[in-house]
Amino acid sequence: MLDKQDDRTVASIQSIDETRLASSADGNVLVRVEYSTLNYKDGLAITGKGPVVRKWPMVPGIDFAGVVESSSHPDHKPGDQVVLNGWGAGETHWGGLAQKARVPGDHLIPLPAKITARQAMAVGTAGYTAMLCAQALEKHGLSPKDGDVLVTGANGGVGSFAVAILAKRGFRVIASTGRPGEAARLRELGAADIVERSTLSEPGKPLQKERWAAAVDCVGSHTLANVCASLRYGGAVAACGLAQGMDLQATVAPFILRGVALLGVDSVYVPRARRIAAWDAIAEEVPVATIESVATQIALAETSEVAARLLRGEVKGRVIVDVNA
Repeated sequence: MLDKQDDRTVASIQSIDETRLASSADGNVLVRVEYSTLNYKDGLAITGKGPVVRKWPMVPGIDFAGVVESSSHPDHKPGDQVVLNGWGAGETHWGGLAQKARVPGDHLIPLPAKITARQAMAVGTAGYTAMLCAQALEKHGLSPKDGDVLVTGANGGVGSFAVAILAKRGFRVIASTGRPGEAARLRELGAADIVERSTLSEPGKPLQKERWAAAVDCVGSHTLANVCASLRYGGAVAACGLAQGMDLQATVAPFILRGVALLGVDSVYVPRARRIAAWDAIAEEVPVATIESVATQIALAETSEVAARLLRGEVKGRVIVDVNA
């Protein structure tokens, strides 16, 4: 539970009466949560480092997977296994870092049959966003024959899955990271080569040598500007993150001289049909071994400490939270 005290965010583990869930959202489905996860946005909310929480008090957690306990929504019945990503969970209404959640049924999708609730949270918004990025690049018309694809922030949750998904789809993937010690893990996920993060993170020329046919950017700021400036003619970058910053100090040169495209990828309010398509693709394409390899598991009581480490860049891959441990 997050509370606001003297302009500080205070996080604590609390036992509350289930009736309080009714006030946390105009929800018509009660879910018994099995697993949640820690995303960068959750880290910002829990530590108070970013203006994520819109209402107080708040239960954080933008993801969860669990079993429907009761429902007045026509698409969900007791016993159904479901997944939630985004829709304001942990921001405007109580989220998934709890043993139960009451949410609007329209925010839930069925858990794909080929993965478990735990595996779904190893994927989480990070893997789901990575799939949306891959689908956006392919919808734009890019294919493996066009050339290399860069993934920035490759050691993070979105980056790790983007490397694995794009490699599985036949792309030659170049991974950018500030942790060269993780190069072997990135190669196991499918990266063909590694680029040092520092080569992209400082201000650069508005138009640079053409290096990549496409990119997935999880970083923003100078990194995204340099990526745009280094794309080949007709290339595209799917932008989904802001780990370096929200600013974008770029020029129009890459867009009007090389015809490159900047594709914004949102994961919070994606329509239901596209969500289901993305999750079905994950279940079909991403091997269980890959899902497990990028994840570590913690108990609910460890979330505050791990959230702080996550923001310091000390956590690799994905963090699964067993809310019942």
